[in-house]
Amino acid sequence: MTFLYLVRHGETDWNRAHRVQGTTDIPLNETGRAQALRAGRLLARRSWDGVYTSPLSRASETATIISAELGLMDPSPVPELAERNYGEAEGLTDRQIARRYPGTTPVPGRESREAVAARVIPALLQLAEGNPGRRLIVCSHGAVIRTLLMAVEAPIQRGVPITNGSIHSFRHIGGSLELIEFDDPIERASVVEGDEDLEQQNALEEREAKGVS
Repeated sequence: MTFLYLVRHGETDWNRAHRVQGTTDIPLNETGRAQALRAGRLLARRSWDGVYTSPLSRASETATIISAELGLMDPSPVPELAERNYGEAEGLTDRQIARRYPGTTPVPGRESREAVAARVIPALLQLAEGNPGRRLIVCSHGAVIRTLLMAVEAPIQRGVPITNGSIHSFRHIGGSLELIEFDDPIERASVVEGDEDLEQQNALEEREAKGVS
């Protein structure tokens, strides 16, 4: 059995401004670095065999901070774990999105949830199968984590927050992934009260949560 602990990257200035990031490569801000360090200190309560990351800098820096805190080697990038592509909505705020793409207006270039799952799930399965019996940390993104939760049919409601620096544990068993615990406490919960979550920061994810495509 392999354990995968998925960590959402720390905060960026675009998160704070409620701008859709997607594949746009925005670095962590100081709050984000502090969140990554906090996640690393929580994870240090257990032993680990490696750290993997999305290639986008906000995730890779989060992973690097965690690796240093744990005394592990530099994280290994996994291209398939990059954030969902939001097409022409990237860089826009929630108000700008509401004006340009009101209601159910499609956003050109936006990656479907199914397409995200089609690249993310096989990559995680390959990672788990290549590391049998190990405990791995995977730094990625809010929409990637949300997609995984939906794919494994986790009993988590869409309104539950996926905050920056939060930790969610999965296990690989019988050729598939299953959720162990959302917001894995590791003796202390990783979701901090008052932190904004994915849907607060990303108007398109919030729209999907309300059933508007």
